[in-house]
Amino acid sequence: MDRPPVKKTDPPHNEATPAPEAPCGPEDAQLVNAARNGDMHAYDQLIRRYQERVYATIYHMTSNHEDANDLAQETFIKAYSALKSFKGDSSFYTWVYRIAVNKTINFLKQRKNKVSLSLNDMDFNIENDPELVAFVSDKTPRRDAALAELQEKLNGAMQKLSEDHRMVVTLHDVQGLSHEEIANIMECNVGTVRSRLFYARQQMQAYLSDYLK
Repeated sequence: MDRPPVKKTDPPHNEATPAPEAPCGPEDAQLVNAARNGDMHAYDQLIRRYQERVYATIYHMTSNHEDANDLAQETFIKAYSALKSFKGDSSFYTWVYRIAVNKTINFLKQRKNKVSLSLNDMDFNIENDPELVAFVSDKTPRRDAALAELQEKLNGAMQKLSEDHRMVVTLHDVQGLSHEEIANIMECNVGTVRSRLFYARQQMQAYLSDYLK
Protein backbone atom coordinates (compact mmCIF):
# COMPACT_ATOMS: atom_id res chain seq x y z
CA MET A 1 0.00 0.00 0.00
CA ASP A 2 1.17 3.52 -0.80
CA ARG A 3 1.22 5.93 2.09
CA PRO A 4 -1.79 8.27 2.20
CA PRO A 5 -1.05 11.99 1.81
CA VAL A 6 -1.52 13.72 5.17
CA LYS A 7 -1.12 17.49 5.29
CA LYS A 8 0.16 19.39 8.31
CA THR A 9 -2.38 21.29 10.39
CA ASP A 10 -2.10 24.61 12.19
CA PRO A 11 -2.53 24.78 15.98
CA PRO A 12 -6.19 25.08 17.00
CA HIS A 13 -7.71 28.09 18.69
CA ASN A 14 -8.80 27.73 22.30
CA GLU A 15 -12.51 27.44 21.66
CA ALA A 16 -14.10 24.00 21.84
CA THR A 17 -14.15 21.93 18.67
CA PRO A 18 -17.64 20.66 17.80
CA ALA A 19 -18.26 16.94 17.66
CA PRO A 20 -18.18 15.44 14.16
CA GLU A 21 -21.46 15.86 12.32
CA ALA A 22 -22.91 13.83 9.46
CA PRO A 23 -20.63 14.72 6.53
CA CYS A 24 -21.75 15.83 3.10
CA GLY A 25 -20.87 13.78 0.06
CA PRO A 26 -20.18 10.03 0.05
CA GLU A 27 -20.83 8.19 3.30
CA ASP A 28 -17.80 7.08 5.28
CA ALA A 29 -18.58 3.41 4.63
CA GLN A 30 -18.45 3.98 0.87
CA LEU A 31 -15.13 5.81 1.15
CA VAL A 32 -13.70 3.10 3.40
CA ASN A 33 -14.69 0.37 0.95
CA ALA A 34 -13.18 2.32 -1.93
CA ALA A 35 -9.97 2.94 0.03
CA ARG A 36 -9.73 -0.78 0.81
CA ASN A 37 -9.68 -1.37 -2.93
CA GLY A 38 -6.77 1.00 -3.39
CA ASP A 39 -8.65 4.25 -4.07
CA MET A 40 -6.29 6.82 -2.53
CA HIS A 41 -8.64 9.67 -3.45
CA ALA A 42 -11.34 8.11 -1.28
CA TYR A 43 -9.00 7.86 1.69
CA ASP A 44 -7.84 11.42 1.10
CA GLN A 45 -11.48 12.51 1.52
CA LEU A 46 -11.63 10.72 4.86
CA ILE A 47 -8.42 12.44 5.95
CA ARG A 48 -9.76 15.86 4.95
CA ARG A 49 -13.02 15.13 6.75
CA TYR A 50 -11.47 14.29 10.14
CA GLN A 51 -7.88 15.51 10.16
CA GLU A 52 -8.51 18.81 11.93
CA ARG A 53 -10.54 17.18 14.71
CA VAL A 54 -7.98 14.45 15.26
CA TYR A 55 -5.16 16.98 15.24
CA ALA A 56 -6.99 19.26 17.72
CA THR A 57 -7.47 16.37 20.16
CA ILE A 58 -3.79 15.45 20.02
CA TYR A 59 -2.67 19.09 20.23
CA HIS A 60 -4.66 19.70 23.41
CA MET A 61 -3.02 16.63 24.91
CA THR A 62 0.58 17.39 23.87
CA SER A 63 0.58 21.20 23.58
CA ASN A 64 3.12 20.83 20.79
CA HIS A 65 2.44 21.60 17.13
CA GLU A 66 5.09 19.30 15.66
CA ASP A 67 4.23 16.40 17.95
CA ALA A 68 0.53 16.79 17.15
CA ASN A 69 1.22 16.83 13.41
CA ASP A 70 3.47 13.78 13.63
CA LEU A 71 0.97 11.82 15.73
CA ALA A 72 -1.93 12.82 13.47
CA GLN A 73 0.01 11.64 10.42
CA GLU A 74 0.92 8.39 12.16
CA THR A 75 -2.74 7.94 13.11
CA PHE A 76 -3.99 8.14 9.54
CA ILE A 77 -1.13 6.03 8.20
CA LYS A 78 -1.87 3.33 10.76
CA ALA A 79 -5.60 3.56 10.04
CA TYR A 80 -4.95 3.14 6.32
CA SER A 81 -2.77 0.07 6.85
CA ALA A 82 -5.43 -1.39 9.18
CA LEU A 83 -8.47 -0.67 7.00
CA LYS A 84 -9.06 -4.35 6.34
CA SER A 85 -9.49 -4.94 10.07
CA PHE A 86 -12.12 -2.18 10.37
CA LYS A 87 -15.37 -4.10 10.85
CA GLY A 88 -17.71 -1.13 10.89
CA ASP A 89 -19.02 -1.84 14.40
CA SER A 90 -18.44 1.83 15.17
CA SER A 91 -18.26 4.90 12.95
CA PHE A 92 -15.03 5.53 11.06
CA TYR A 93 -14.24 8.70 13.02
CA THR A 94 -14.70 6.85 16.35
CA TRP A 95 -12.30 4.19 15.11
CA VAL A 96 -9.76 6.79 14.00
CA TYR A 97 -10.12 8.72 17.27
CA ARG A 98 -9.40 5.48 19.15
CA ILE A 99 -6.17 5.04 17.21
CA ALA A 100 -5.23 8.68 17.90
CA VAL A 101 -6.05 8.37 21.60
CA ASN A 102 -3.95 5.22 22.02
CA LYS A 103 -1.02 6.72 20.14
CA THR A 104 -1.17 9.94 22.16
CA ILE A 105 -1.44 8.20 25.53
CA ASN A 106 1.55 6.00 24.67
CA PHE A 107 3.47 9.06 23.50
CA LEU A 108 2.72 10.95 26.73
CA LYS A 109 3.75 8.01 28.86
CA GLN A 110 7.08 7.92 27.04
CA ARG A 111 7.75 11.63 26.82
CA LYS A 112 5.76 13.12 29.72
CA ASN A 113 5.17 16.26 27.66
CA LYS A 114 3.34 19.26 29.08
CA VAL A 115 -0.30 19.86 28.25
CA SER A 116 -1.94 23.21 27.73
CA LEU A 117 -5.64 23.82 28.19
CA SER A 118 -7.47 27.12 27.91
CA LEU A 119 -9.61 28.44 30.72
CA ASN A 120 -12.39 28.69 28.13
CA ASP A 121 -12.12 24.96 27.43
CA MET A 122 -12.91 23.91 30.98
CA ASP A 123 -16.46 23.05 31.96
CA PHE A 124 -16.46 22.15 35.63
CA ASN A 125 -19.51 24.15 36.78
CA ILE A 126 -17.52 27.33 37.24
CA GLU A 127 -20.80 29.22 37.58
CA ASN A 128 -21.32 27.44 40.92
CA ASP A 129 -18.11 28.83 42.41
CA PRO A 130 -18.62 32.53 43.28
CA GLU A 131 -14.91 33.03 43.94
CA LEU A 132 -13.96 31.84 40.46
CA VAL A 133 -16.74 33.88 38.84
CA ALA A 134 -15.67 37.03 40.64
CA PHE A 135 -12.02 36.43 39.82
CA VAL A 136 -12.53 35.87 36.09
CA SER A 137 -15.12 38.67 35.72
CA ASP A 138 -13.32 41.36 37.72
CA LYS A 139 -12.10 44.12 35.39
CA THR A 140 -9.00 45.39 37.14
CA PRO A 141 -5.55 46.44 35.87
CA ARG A 142 -4.11 43.27 37.37
CA ARG A 143 -6.66 40.97 35.71
CA ASP A 144 -4.54 39.97 32.70
CA ALA A 145 -1.54 39.10 34.85
CA ALA A 146 -3.74 37.23 37.31
CA LEU A 147 -5.42 35.24 34.53
CA ALA A 148 -2.03 34.36 33.08
CA GLU A 149 -1.02 33.00 36.48
CA LEU A 150 -4.31 31.09 36.74
CA GLN A 151 -3.70 29.67 33.25
CA GLU A 152 -0.34 28.40 34.43
CA LYS A 153 -2.00 26.84 37.48
CA LEU A 154 -4.58 25.20 35.23
CA ASN A 155 -1.86 23.69 33.06
CA GLY A 156 -0.20 22.44 36.21
CA ALA A 157 -3.46 20.88 37.34
CA MET A 158 -3.78 19.07 34.02
CA GLN A 159 -0.30 17.65 34.55
CA LYS A 160 -1.42 16.14 37.84
CA LEU A 161 -4.06 14.06 36.06
CA SER A 162 -3.33 10.64 34.63
CA GLU A 163 -3.27 10.24 30.84
CA ASP A 164 -6.73 8.64 30.89
CA HIS A 165 -8.25 11.44 32.99
CA ARG A 166 -6.52 14.09 30.89
CA MET A 167 -7.87 12.48 27.72
CA VAL A 168 -11.47 12.33 28.92
CA VAL A 169 -11.33 16.03 29.86
CA THR A 170 -9.90 16.87 26.43
CA LEU A 171 -12.46 14.81 24.51
CA HIS A 172 -15.43 16.11 26.51
CA ASP A 173 -14.59 19.71 27.44
CA VAL A 174 -12.43 20.61 24.44
CA GLN A 175 -13.79 18.43 21.63
CA GLY A 176 -17.37 18.42 22.88
CA LEU A 177 -17.90 14.68 22.44
CA SER A 178 -20.68 12.89 24.30
CA HIS A 179 -20.08 10.35 27.06
CA GLU A 180 -21.15 7.58 24.67
CA GLU A 181 -18.72 8.69 21.95
CA ILE A 182 -15.86 8.91 24.45
CA ALA A 183 -16.69 5.45 25.77
CA ASN A 184 -16.43 4.04 22.23
CA ILE A 185 -13.17 5.83 21.59
CA MET A 186 -11.53 4.88 24.89
CA GLU A 187 -13.05 1.38 24.83
CA CYS A 188 -14.68 1.59 28.25
CA ASN A 189 -18.25 1.90 29.51
CA VAL A 190 -20.14 5.16 29.91
CA GLY A 191 -20.03 4.89 33.69
CA THR A 192 -16.24 4.85 33.59
CA VAL A 193 -16.22 7.97 31.41
CA ARG A 194 -18.52 9.79 33.82
CA SER A 195 -16.49 8.78 36.89
CA ARG A 196 -13.20 9.79 35.24
CA LEU A 197 -14.64 13.14 34.18
CA PHE A 198 -16.08 13.76 37.66
CA TYR A 199 -12.79 12.85 39.34
CA ALA A 200 -10.74 15.00 36.95
CA ARG A 201 -12.99 18.03 37.43
CA GLN A 202 -13.01 17.62 41.22
CA GLN A 203 -9.22 17.45 41.26
CA MET A 204 -8.78 20.48 39.04
CA GLN A 205 -11.45 22.51 40.83
CA ALA A 206 -9.83 21.75 44.18
CA TYR A 207 -6.45 22.79 42.82
CA LEU A 208 -7.77 26.11 41.51
CA SER A 209 -9.84 26.77 44.63
CA ASP A 210 -6.70 26.40 46.76
CA TYR A 211 -5.00 28.93 44.53
CA LEU A 212 -7.81 31.47 44.92
CA LYS A 213 -7.97 31.27 48.73
